[in-house]
Amino acid sequence: MQFVSMIDQETIQRIMDAARIEEVIGDFVSLKKRGANHIGCCPFHNEKTPSFYVSPSKGIFKCFGCGKAGDVVKFLMEHEHYTYPEALRWLADKYNIEIHEEEQSDEEKQRQTERDGLFHVSEFAQKYFADLLYNDEMGRAVGLSYFHSRGLSDEIIKRFGLGYCLDEWSAFTDHALRNGYSDTVLEKTGLTIYKEETGKKYDRFRGRVMFPIYSISGRVLGFSGRVLSSEKQAAKYVNSPDSDIYNKSRILYGLFQARTAIAKANKCYLVEGNVDVISMHQSGVENTVASCGTSLTVEQIRLIKRYTPNVTVLYDGDSAGIKAALRAIDLLLAEGMHVRLVLFPDGEDPDSYAQKYGSTQLQDYLATHEDNFIMFKTRVQMAGVGNDPIRKAELVSETARTIALVADMLERAEYVRQCSQMMHVSEDVLNAAVGKAAVQARNKAYEEARKAESGDRRTATAERKADAGELPPPDADLPPEAFTPAPADAATQPAPQPGQAAPSPVERHLVQLLLDYGNEMLVQTVETDGGPQERQFSVAQAIVSDLNSNGLSLSHQLCQRIYEQCALMLDMAGRIDTQRFVESPDDQLRAFAVSLMVDTYSLCESWRDKGIYTPKIEDNLLRDVLDTVNTFKSERIAQMVGELREQLRGADADTQYSLLQQINQYQALGRQLGQARGIVINPRH
Repeated sequence: MQFVSMIDQETIQRIMDAARIEEVIGDFVSLKKRGANHIGCCPFHNEKTPSFYVSPSKGIFKCFGCGKAGDVVKFLMEHEHYTYPEALRWLADKYNIEIHEEEQSDEEKQRQTERDGLFHVSEFAQKYFADLLYNDEMGRAVGLSYFHSRGLSDEIIKRFGLGYCLDEWSAFTDHALRNGYSDTVLEKTGLTIYKEETGKKYDRFRGRVMFPIYSISGRVLGFSGRVLSSEKQAAKYVNSPDSDIYNKSRILYGLFQARTAIAKANKCYLVEGNVDVISMHQSGVENTVASCGTSLTVEQIRLIKRYTPNVTVLYDGDSAGIKAALRAIDLLLAEGMHVRLVLFPDGEDPDSYAQKYGSTQLQDYLATHEDNFIMFKTRVQMAGVGNDPIRKAELVSETARTIALVADMLERAEYVRQCSQMMHVSEDVLNAAVGKAAVQARNKAYEEARKAESGDRRTATAERKADAGELPPPDADLPPEAFTPAPADAATQPAPQPGQAAPSPVERHLVQLLLDYGNEMLVQTVETDGGPQERQFSVAQAIVSDLNSNGLSLSHQLCQRIYEQCALMLDMAGRIDTQRFVESPDDQLRAFAVSLMVDTYSLCESWRDKGIYTPKIEDNLLRDVLDTVNTFKSERIAQMVGELREQLRGADADTQYSLLQQINQYQALGRQLGQARGIVINPRH
């Protein structure tokens, strides 16, 4: 359902005025202050070196790695897959800004998009299950009693939104249908199961206590339900199936509640089960998450890495827990994480240990029993080696492969030293094995990247041929989407130009002046017949008037488009509204404009401590504008003269005469630049 018509412009402005982009993005990404900006690892693509910038003063973000850019609303739309109205509603809720809205009718519910429907019915289900837990007789007797028996307080139960699904065939499904939700939405979320052969429908989670699974921003994506009956045939845990909004390999249970504590502690505890997470939080260890019914995945590790590179894995002390810990090590190290391990006594897990000994002793145990992950793995594997030389050689190779995943060279050298002593092999032997493993890993990564790149090129070629009506043969090794023709309105969209050269430094700076200082007023003293006089004009007026009066355009396509829009705004409104670029629906133009507006450089703090300051543009803005405009005109005129001379070759006599006239005009204009002492402002501006 669209809410745009329900939110008036005044309310939208209050939301935008209240929203602090560094606070909002800081809920999803660990940011560090650098000069006037904040910087962190981009949440839209995997990177080890931060290239994601947030500018609080300008209210924009920009990733110089993948190109994503925009304002706070655009971030929420990209990251959380919100619609524009949903992003506004999220911000209004965060900053306690009231939005008056009409209640949705059943007809409106039917019209809302399928994805919106999945979100709405999941949130509806969570509230329904949570209400049953406290306000239904069976919910209290069965569900609430179970949670209390596990030592969970009402406060923690409500914090995690726990609930209960009645042990009836279709109690929830019937309730949802009565409230206007469709069979399709209920089936796609997995809340309801339909049997085609019988035509019957029933609740997937009937008779189970419910653990809602939240997105980083707190939206309900799915559920995990634990059975309470003693039926041997029933699975202990049942999870929501993957859907358009829920993918268990990309979600961590408890991350919504833990993200702030993880960033503050600069450490994340990783456990196995939902109840382990909740018990840890109740015991004061709130920087704890768990994988959602799946083995640890690369996507889940990258979620943690947004907040911290430090992970401590907590697993049961039995053989199954040890095997699970060993499976996770290479994935964590390959993603550049610093990994430690805590093993609980055999038969214990974080939940049972907390229940038995209390929160204080649990925290003491965690602090005193952390072990280095690689050293632990080596010790465990050495236990079965004995004096067998073949198995010892295998152990050395396996340890070397693990150490080779460590990116930091000093850290890797220390692992080599400690593991060589433990395995009774020389450091030279282990170092050689690590070097060999590192080369093999690089070659494998290169080969995978080469194959992926080759596949991308084939796909791109097929798409171009499809657009031109030249479809490849049916047996071509291409995905189905490569044969999809371009949309009907593709011709109206600017063609993406990933291979286009970067703008010249002077053109780049000229556009930066328009975007960053376009509305700043300048004062210039000029000589007139009546003596010296002061003239006032804006930076944008100075640039646009001078370039237009000389008939010059910018050579870089995106720079010219920004210049044209700035000139149009100046002509119609007398000032430049940079927000128009930040909110532009053209992804390419928006990303380029924001990249110019974000200043990625800042003076080192130690320089300031020594009293060393670099001059700022605004300290001598008039001189910077004059120099930039004149330098641009000189370079552009020389460039255009060169282009005209190229056109002379092979041109007929009439065309040559016309071209020579243009060359003479530009050369005369170039000679005048040396005599320029100011900027003439067109009276229209």
